[in-house]
Amino acid sequence: MPCSKEELEERERQILAPYAQFSADSRGRVYAETPPAWRTDFQRDRDRVIHSRAFRRLEYKTQVFLNGSGDHLRTRLTHTIEVAAMSRGLARALCLNEDLAETIALAHDLGHSPVGHRGEAVLNRLMREHGGFEHNRQSLRIVEELEEKYPGFRGLNLTWEVREGLLKHQTSFDQPGLRKAFPNKSPSLEAQIANLADELIYGSHDLDDGLGEGLLSEEELTREVRVFAEAVEAVRREHGELPQEVRRNAIIRSIIDSQVRDVVRTSTAALRAAGVQSADDVRRQARPLIRYSPARRKSNVDLRRYLFRHLYSNPVVSEPNERAGRMLADLFHYFVKHPEEIGESSRQRARQTGWPRAICDYLSGMTDRYTMREHQRLFPKEERASD
Repeated sequence: MPCSKEELEERERQILAPYAQFSADSRGRVYAETPPAWRTDFQRDRDRVIHSRAFRRLEYKTQVFLNGSGDHLRTRLTHTIEVAAMSRGLARALCLNEDLAETIALAHDLGHSPVGHRGEAVLNRLMREHGGFEHNRQSLRIVEELEEKYPGFRGLNLTWEVREGLLKHQTSFDQPGLRKAFPNKSPSLEAQIANLADELIYGSHDLDDGLGEGLLSEEELTREVRVFAEAVEAVRREHGELPQEVRRNAIIRSIIDSQVRDVVRTSTAALRAAGVQSADDVRRQARPLIRYSPARRKSNVDLRRYLFRHLYSNPVVSEPNERAGRMLADLFHYFVKHPEEIGESSRQRARQTGWPRAICDYLSGMTDRYTMREHQRLFPKEERASD
């Protein structure tokens, strides 16, 4: 016999910690739907995210290096998959809801603009007088409004808990438009896991990509970054001398493993000290309970600063992203003058949101390559990237 939704929910009750977010206790969806027969509500949400158009577009959006720069470099999609895997592993270790943590992680970058954080900064500047642009809020906008797949509602109609998790980077939902819908001080532990997994993954894997492209030096990292030097020594003690690629991968794995151990130990202690007994107890906490130790947090900040100086600011990375960002600005100005060209669904949306927001939605949904193709189509060579 098939395993029913009710049986899956009962398994959660038996296995998960009392402060986990149980799917049976979900606050539900904006639009009522017939419950799934053989999936929990969070499992249904996960499937809806994976089958969305916004998720597929992540394959052609920049993580650090402009999309298409190299076959082995991470894209926004591969980063998302890695964050989802890490979120599921951390949730399992802490007896939390793996399905919810994975779903939030899979959806966390749906709202990212093309050209990575440079594109986000460009759109935020252009939208300064119209509410700005921020990719977490845009992720929520995509799942609530912009996806068009179902006959009874706009968006994906995800559960409250997943939508809560998509705002994980916000300062406890202090923005007026969000405070009523998400009034709590903190999100669920599963949302906190997705947030921390994102940070853990992009730090270590940006480091990996930078080394692989020859933009970072193992020798210099060993001298200047403590967390890297500790990993080098751990790999040398366990394996001796290794070929370059094997050694580099072993170092990255060692960094990730040490971070995971630190998070599990520190979070377990924080949960015990807080004495939380339910998911709503967690939401009343003033600060996250899923966290690094102070020493590890300091080491991660040092690594992040090093990456900003030596990778993100490297001309090989920054100059293509800057050029593509100027293309995005050119397109924004063009569509402000020619709004009839942004497509029928965007024109309909403009009647509710105004033209600037509709144009921003349209541009933020573009992939890197589509941004460049549209720019090439709309601008003569001498007018390109003029912002």
